[in-house]
Amino acid sequence: MNGWEEKDHFLVKTFAFSNFVYAFTFMTRVATMAEKMEHHPWWEKSHHTVIIRLTTTTGNENCITQKDVDRAGTIDELYDSMQKR
Repeated sequence: MNGWEEKDHFLVKTFAFSNFVYAFTFMTRVATMAEKMEHHPWWEKSHHTVIIRLTTTTGNENCITQKDVDRAGTIDELYDSMQKR
């Protein structure tokens, strides 16, 4: 997958932006998509970067599922479309 890494039962990727507003816009768009899919990411934001962690919780455990892989793909598509501006 395009830059995603498996770490501690999460798919993890860092996204970089040219400024705070683009990073926050990206987070807002990811949040809207997550709500529609009912699959919400864990994330951190620091000025120009957003770190996203995807996992599926089953019982008391986290694991990477096809839902996470599909979600990663939609996030990459959104990021790529924002970089073309």
